[in-house]
Amino acid sequence: MKKSILVVVSIVLLACQQQSNSNLKELYSLPKKLKEVSGIAYFPETNILYTLEDSGNKNAIYAIDSKGKLAKTITISNATNVDWEDITKDKTGNIYIGDFGNNDNERRDLCIYKVAKNQLNNDLAKAEYKISFSYPEQKEFPPKKKEMFYDVESFFEQGGYFYLFTKNRSKGFDGTAFIYKIKNAPGTQKAVKIGEFKTCNNYNHCVLTSATISPDGKKVALLSHDKVLLFKGFKGDLFHKGTQTQIELNLFSQKEAIVFKNNNTLLIADEKADKIGGNVYEFKLTF
Repeated sequence: MKKSILVVVSIVLLACQQQSNSNLKELYSLPKKLKEVSGIAYFPETNILYTLEDSGNKNAIYAIDSKGKLAKTITISNATNVDWEDITKDKTGNIYIGDFGNNDNERRDLCIYKVAKNQLNNDLAKAEYKISFSYPEQKEFPPKKKEMFYDVESFFEQGGYFYLFTKNRSKGFDGTAFIYKIKNAPGTQKAVKIGEFKTCNNYNHCVLTSATISPDGKKVALLSHDKVLLFKGFKGDLFHKGTQTQIELNLFSQKEAIVFKNNNTLLIADEKADKIGGNVYEFKLTF
């Protein structure tokens, strides 16, 4: 009996590794005017980060240089910041804004805006198109408190599709997260649920706040306030079917933004709260 238990434990550990790493390097502080950064996108050719803020803030994206200085503010004239929660880019440098923050699970106006790369040179830009979407599984607005699965703060674009990772706000939080897929095309769509997985049952430590995929498409990183969840070894877009590794950052703060700088390096940003945070960090993966 004991031998069987040991075998099961070994299999579980192989499938869901846990590693602790305190190698979180602070690069610079964010500009003071950006108090609620909720996502970052990285352009290696210029070493520029593009960021945005969430609900209650301007319909603008901000370019941050390698020293943390605000290089440019770009107002998106035909987009409304209901609750912008993440930002990403495609392989050609077009930017996408995720207006899908849904704390109360009652929104019916969820969308993603595309801002073409050539618009990033302007102080006043226009979104090229808007993707409106809904979750077919959601029947009530809001649903019952134990079924509040439809908030999102994390996404990326890959291969002509968006991948969204839900932020579980259900009563009795157990770490369940859904993965939804949406085609990168203008118009109205129903998001397709392609999988689900669990983080842990502690909301403060394991709720998901941002997502990113490596340039080579082989790693997916999901952020919480003090951890990174890394998927590797997956096939196609079944990210949750790969090896799941939990990385301890050993710094609890309101981390809301993550992006791959290269295939083995992450950039992470947090909001400033109680004199903690308000920085951009670098984290090197060693496995």
